[in-house]
Amino acid sequence: MPGAPAHHRERGFANVNPSHEAAGGWTRFTFFISRIWASTFSPRTANLPSIASDLAAILDNRGAATVTWVGHATLLIQLDGVNILTDPNWSNRASPVSFAGPRRVSPPGLKFEDLPPIHVVLISHDHYDHLDEATVKRLVAEHRPRFLVPLRLTQWFTDLGITDVDELDWWDRRALRGLTFTCVPAQHFSGRTLWDRNRRLWGGWVVAGRAKRAYFAGDTGYFDGFKEIGKRLGPFDLAAIPIGAYVPAVIMKASHTTPEEALRAFADVRGQRFIPIHWGTFDLAEEPPDEPPQRLVAETRRLRLDLDRIWVLKHGETRFW
Repeated sequence: MPGAPAHHRERGFANVNPSHEAAGGWTRFTFFISRIWASTFSPRTANLPSIASDLAAILDNRGAATVTWVGHATLLIQLDGVNILTDPNWSNRASPVSFAGPRRVSPPGLKFEDLPPIHVVLISHDHYDHLDEATVKRLVAEHRPRFLVPLRLTQWFTDLGITDVDELDWWDRRALRGLTFTCVPAQHFSGRTLWDRNRRLWGGWVVAGRAKRAYFAGDTGYFDGFKEIGKRLGPFDLAAIPIGAYVPAVIMKASHTTPEEALRAFADVRGQRFIPIHWGTFDLAEEPPDEPPQRLVAETRRLRLDLDRIWVLKHGETRFW
């Protein structure tokens, strides 16, 4: 496409600097089928710690910077009086159907009915664990937020009758309620069926307030783009980076960060506090559900980093940042 950005293609989008080649179509398909079978007929369980959410801090917030991990990639970020949700999912499965597909191994850490008024919802891409139709519909009915999404996702919302949506390309920004939201690159892919792979864009988000900045990586493999994000928009007071869904590597390496790679990304974007996401919630891959944070802490110690900067939150936990 002459004159178009490097990640644009005639019928969709592509990663421009992948560090690993994606697995072939047959390999991906067989893994997909095996995971559906396992999660449906042999579901795993997990006994991960949770904590009662600090509802006083959340509901009475008048401008403090807080973050609450609901689970997976769903965070409630509060900054300068604005309440933001990332990739909201309160459903029991990350799937187009209710009877099959990856199911929760941990309940949402914050009940939907305990949410404060939600002003902005950030969507990283269209995969079912990050874009859940039932949750989106409920948010619209009860909160009427503004949705910020990557390119070509508006139509999905329009088909549901949802019009308060802005779509952005990488490095586009929107000013909203005194904050600046920037869509930033990620190394991933998109698709909700077998026939629409990479038709819609994927990305992360940067939220800049009066004095603080947060980076939400969404879902991504490790790539050189982290350094560019840090250079252009960092440093960040808070960086939420995925650490789960990395086994088998032949499938996952190109589009998901391991705990060790996530720490490299944290350094690249120049983060001050690290919140691991994308683990311990949905049974998406073959590593044990509780393994990612163990590897993260082990690598933190090996690198002699300050453990106080690595916030392995319990489901439902709120912290001030």
